[in-house]
Amino acid sequence: MEQSKEVRMKLPIDWQIPKDLSSRYATHLVVQHTEHEFVLSFFEILPPTLFGAPELVSAKMEQLKSIEAECFARIVVAANRMPGFVAVLQENLEKYRSREDIEEE
Repeated sequence: MEQSKEVRMKLPIDWQIPKDLSSRYATHLVVQHTEHEFVLSFFEILPPTLFGAPELVSAKMEQLKSIEAECFARIVVAANRMPGFVAVLQENLEKYRSREDIEEE
């Protein structure tokens, strides 16, 4: 009986970003996890648009019961891939913070 040999090759990745892919500004992130995956939900909160005299704006603000957070993307990541994603984010955050023109907040 003939056994087939597994052939492995390394190929470069050609990263493609669709031209019609929209970018959104994430103001909040919710992370949930199960035994096998992480679910990252990205939200944008826009402040309410209020016009008028300061006392009118204050009165309208007091009437608000909540502010809507719109989830515009939900990404599911396999649990075994999450450490690598976190490492890449941490590395880039450190590079960002090491720039001379960035002040620590």
